[in-house]
Amino acid sequence: MATYIAGQVFPKEAGNSLVPLLSTFAVFAVGFFMRPVGGLLMGAVADRHGRRAALTVTILLMGGSSLLVGLTPTYAAAGVLAPVVLVLARLLQGLSVGGEFAASTTFLVESAGPGRRGLFSSFQYVSTSAGQLAASGVAAALVSTLGDGQMNGWGWRVPFVLGAVLSLVGFWIRRGAYETRSAEQRAAERPGLFDALRHHPRQSLLICGITAGGTLAYYTWTSYLPTYAELNAGIDKADALVAGTIALAFFALLQPVGGMLSDRYGRKPLLLFFGLGFALLSVPLLRSLGGSFGSLLLVQCAGMVLLTGFTSISAAVNAEVFPARVRAAGIGFPYSLTVALFGGTAPYVGTLFKETGHAGLFPWYVAVLCLVSSVVYLRLPESAHKTLDR
Repeated sequence: MATYIAGQVFPKEAGNSLVPLLSTFAVFAVGFFMRPVGGLLMGAVADRHGRRAALTVTILLMGGSSLLVGLTPTYAAAGVLAPVVLVLARLLQGLSVGGEFAASTTFLVESAGPGRRGLFSSFQYVSTSAGQLAASGVAAALVSTLGDGQMNGWGWRVPFVLGAVLSLVGFWIRRGAYETRSAEQRAAERPGLFDALRHHPRQSLLICGITAGGTLAYYTWTSYLPTYAELNAGIDKADALVAGTIALAFFALLQPVGGMLSDRYGRKPLLLFFGLGFALLSVPLLRSLGGSFGSLLLVQCAGMVLLTGFTSISAAVNAEVFPARVRAAGIGFPYSLTVALFGGTAPYVGTLFKETGHAGLFPWYVAVLCLVSSVVYLRLPESAHKTLDR
């Protein structure tokens, strides 16, 4: 919906047509910089008051902020207040998602039985993809059935309002979730807000290295690629959305396969498959984008296969780095900070390269960062078959 939001929320007087889109992606990135705060605060809540308590708070924050995006006034109606409301909504979204990853990662992995942490870990991105798939499917249906006038008028708001309604279902489910750590365990330990950073600095840096290439590749392939294809290959907007929807469905089906493979053969082989695969193939894949629906779908699906090596097991890998006492906060802050720096800025950086006449550099940016993460994966101790600290 970024191109529609750009036209409605930001002024069009700037002579360059890419300026409103850049502004939209800048707001997209701003929300990511609240994620480290959310990861730290909600991670501490999860460690001190339980994973379920943190998950309940984050879903309410997400639903409220999604509704706020859906109700954002246009620039024509409210002037500068319009982008201010959008920024506020994105800040609340960032806060909630930062805490969401910390709490859901620990909850999923701690819920798994012996030899199944990779499989349970994979369902984080199954559910994430299902959410994106629903959003992408709604967007594709709206774009294909409504004219530009209706899409610019009210159509772009529908997915955000629908997301707010669905968050109530998530709230109901989480209220009845099983708590993975007992009240006695939490009361006996009571970690401080910065205990993970203070006592486990190496592990915190390790999370950053593990995540950097993965988050850039993930947001490039699942969020930004349709816009990248529109800007650089002239692919029709509706075709780009449909291709993205099909690729996301394919991606969701791959996740449990990756998780089960990691439980059997280890985490490192899959991580290296992802990292080295993207380091070698990002440039040829993105350069091979033509103006057709088929070329975009092929590039997206090829990237999804490689990406599964990271996404299917990232929750398990991160949870296996930290002890249970500070696991949620320990994961939440460095992970969310890295996502903010590299994942959340991917659409902005890609569009900025296009704006400055260097669109060809963006694939190299993805490749280099994935190569850096691959060095980290090579040195990472294998943790798939070790007992998880509870």
